[in-house]
Amino acid sequence: MKISNSGLSEAEAIKGLEEFGYNELPSSERRSFFQAVLSILGEPMFMLLAACALIYFLIGDVRGALMLAGFVVVVIAITVAQERKTDRTPSALRDMSSPRAMVVRDGAPRRISGREVVPGDLIMLGEGDRVPADAQILSSVNLACDESMLTGESVSVQKECFENEIISASKDEKNRRFVYSGTLVVSGQGAAVAVATGRNTELGKLGKSLESVANPDFPIQTESRRVVKVVTIFAVGLFVLVVSAYVAVLGRWLEGLLAGLTMAMSILPEGIPVIMTVFFALGAWRISQNKILTRSIPAVETIGAVTTLCVDKTGTLTQNKMTLARLFTGDEYWDLVEHGASGLPEKFHSVVEYGILAGKKSPFDPMEKGFLQLGETWLAGSEHIHEERVLIKEYPLLINYSADAKDEVAFNREFGDEIVRAHLHHGLPFVLARVGEHQNRNLGRGLAPL
Repeated sequence: MKISNSGLSEAEAIKGLEEFGYNELPSSERRSFFQAVLSILGEPMFMLLAACALIYFLIGDVRGALMLAGFVVVVIAITVAQERKTDRTPSALRDMSSPRAMVVRDGAPRRISGREVVPGDLIMLGEGDRVPADAQILSSVNLACDESMLTGESVSVQKECFENEIISASKDEKNRRFVYSGTLVVSGQGAAVAVATGRNTELGKLGKSLESVANPDFPIQTESRRVVKVVTIFAVGLFVLVVSAYVAVLGRWLEGLLAGLTMAMSILPEGIPVIMTVFFALGAWRISQNKILTRSIPAVETIGAVTTLCVDKTGTLTQNKMTLARLFTGDEYWDLVEHGASGLPEKFHSVVEYGILAGKKSPFDPMEKGFLQLGETWLAGSEHIHEERVLIKEYPLLINYSADAKDEVAFNREFGDEIVRAHLHHGLPFVLARVGEHQNRNLGRGLAPL
């Protein structure tokens, strides 16, 4: 791809829009309200409920008919509401795929709608920006992105610009030389050229996979249909038998018809659809309190029978958060998981203080957020929280102590208070981390020095 420092011209951008379309995920076709209602009424259980309401009305039991009709309305309302709630997931991904973007057009930077970005656009990225398209990095200064929405991993990914060809790069290098649509820049700045937009991005593929998820029949749906079929056949047979008996013995058609309907209605399980829908909706609501979204209400019955669940944690169990687990100073540890932070000894306050000072006032990095949250929760109003601090300078310390850790970057920040101080974390040089008798104990405890 030919790349110019002046970016695309307006004519090239318009041509790109015509060729590739707008940089947004296509909206999925959602069922209308009436389509959803017809689909619900097409279920044998609901057809049975509606039929019972009609029969009650025909035999003159208006009260019973209205009660069953009310149940039908409640069932439809609950089911449609749950369906509308779960269908928002692809729409949310679509919203994230078209943020505002800073691009270079005709040699001048300009901020445009993310949906207008086309392959070949020169994109300028800075901390806090949402990446508008999949792009190859051309230059970077301490550039790191939060890719948890794609991978589920909370640790930000350091981005670099490699000189060697893509075809000869390792998988890790390929990942670090690209930024992906919808991910968040948590530190640094850089420039990249868009290589994929819209449905062709990694985010677009994710949205497409969500839309293509089929809703198979669940065991309880299959079983309920079988029960309705068997009971209905039996009820019809009983109705015919009773009517025939009345006509043959007494010669009374009307009385036989009413008696047959009464016998048939007595064995029809008209309450089952209501019970199933209401209790499943309650189950879906209960698990939603634990941030679990139910895409189909009958799935509650299936998940309720699960005893062991084996899943890949990536993007499933991770929360895109980092929480401080232990603090170390001198020869003493403080386990935040076991003891909490409410009784944090004074000697550990400085550890938290400098951890906060080594980050930004409004950080995007999950590690910096962890320090800030701990400090704001337990040290608010103390001398350890510096609300008026001013960042004078920020620069990376390149550490090449091992091939596996070359993407680790240490941040050195100076603050404009009475004394200019430097605060360092996130990639402390390995040679310094080894100094001290506590190093071996750290490894035994599964700790990694910050």
